[in-house]
Amino acid sequence: MTADLVVVGAGSGGFGAALAAARRGCSVVVVERSGAIGGNANRCGVNNWEPVCGATGFPHEIYRRLEQIPGAAGIYGFGRHCVWQGTDAYPGGEHVLFPERSYRDTMVRHGARSLADDEAFVRENLFGVVFEPRAYEAVLRQMLGETGRCRVMLGRTVASAGASGGRLQSVTLDDGLQVEADAFVDGTGDGDLARLAGCELVSGQESRDAYGEPSAPDEPNDRVNAVTLMFRITAKPEPGIDPLPDDLAQERAVSKERDRAVACDWAQRFPLVVTVEYPNGDRNVNMLPTMDGREYLNEARKPGGHERAYAECRRRLYATWRHLQTNWPEFRSFAVDSISPEIGVRESYRLVAERVLTEHAILRPIPEDDEEGVIAIADHALDRHGEKGGAMELKHPFGVPFHCLVPRGYTNLLVACRAAGFSSIAASSCRLSRTMMQLGQAAGTACALARDDNRDPSEVDLAALRRELRADGVQLSWPMEPEVGRVVGLG
Repeated sequence: MTADLVVVGAGSGGFGAALAAARRGCSVVVVERSGAIGGNANRCGVNNWEPVCGATGFPHEIYRRLEQIPGAAGIYGFGRHCVWQGTDAYPGGEHVLFPERSYRDTMVRHGARSLADDEAFVRENLFGVVFEPRAYEAVLRQMLGETGRCRVMLGRTVASAGASGGRLQSVTLDDGLQVEADAFVDGTGDGDLARLAGCELVSGQESRDAYGEPSAPDEPNDRVNAVTLMFRITAKPEPGIDPLPDDLAQERAVSKERDRAVACDWAQRFPLVVTVEYPNGDRNVNMLPTMDGREYLNEARKPGGHERAYAECRRRLYATWRHLQTNWPEFRSFAVDSISPEIGVRESYRLVAERVLTEHAILRPIPEDDEEGVIAIADHALDRHGEKGGAMELKHPFGVPFHCLVPRGYTNLLVACRAAGFSSIAASSCRLSRTMMQLGQAAGTACALARDDNRDPSEVDLAALRRELRADGVQLSWPMEPEVGRVVGLG
């Protein structure tokens, strides 16, 4: 099989790349290992978009389509929070729907004050998007299908990649099918295609000597952002504490020191949770976190490790749910409706790219000239979960340069996912779904422009790329450019 572009991984970045290239006339083949598209936003229960600037382009178009489907999406803001009311009132953070708010209200994070410092500011300014995952995937499929140029192959993986001289020529799938293309985009999240192509990937925190980042540790380590197995709860007719599933009931052992329902030595205390209200009244539950990132990666690297890690996270999920129902009576009116089929991974492996986004770039304003080739902007906090976690809010948005997507020494492969060229610190801010989709939109646009100019994507004209992105409603500066505001209708 041949195509202009092969995209491996149909998460936020992979979707953005495939759609952008197909809309510009490229033939696109998408290879996705699961049975659905959407990545973390669908398969891992991350059915909400946190506040972040730069979320125009494809994310805004998706939201406009979801708005037309009854009960498919809404805007959420803060309800209760343990910082304000104490953990006796709520075991973490609560997000509830605000029908009077608009998508534009979800497009700013920088300048936020800490929860403890300014409750009124947080309530008035921080909003996000929540959506039904089935409706979300249906919209993504619809958008790709409308191009007539995008073939999506689900339940397939790439077994090998043919590369030489810094160029990929083909990928071979698990069934032996070989797909040749002029350009490739890795949207897998873990850099799977880049690894098969021979690119260099790293994991863990870099030392301060690596990039001179002020928040980096003195020595490198294997610490990565923690993971979460998210679940959904729904109202039930009669309140009560739910029984444990049969396979866990026999392991029940309630501790006197910690009100625990499953015997496992995984934490000194139960994690806080963040709940988000769906339009139908259900709640999305995010444990912060379920498993330490190192623990997860160390297990996942072993044969059958993903399955064992998932089983352990499921044990912890039910232990936490029993804890919530036991100590906060309001949760007794809910039951677990569904558990995400995959664990939500915030960080694993990262590309050694032609350019690496570091804390220095995160903490400085967006460059005003085109020299750095900024192709997406964001402003989410530097946000780590688990051991030595915490969040540091930003004072202004930052820009992501195009060459963070280009593997060092490669010319026709782009990495548009959380495995792009970020330091560990920068990745903690740049990993959100809408930002990843913006990276994908830039990658797909670059591949199409490069095809038209008979060159490789790494050599794309950056000024032309930025013009095309703006014409498609992608915000590349702050405040929003007037031409972009006109295109997207956000002013």
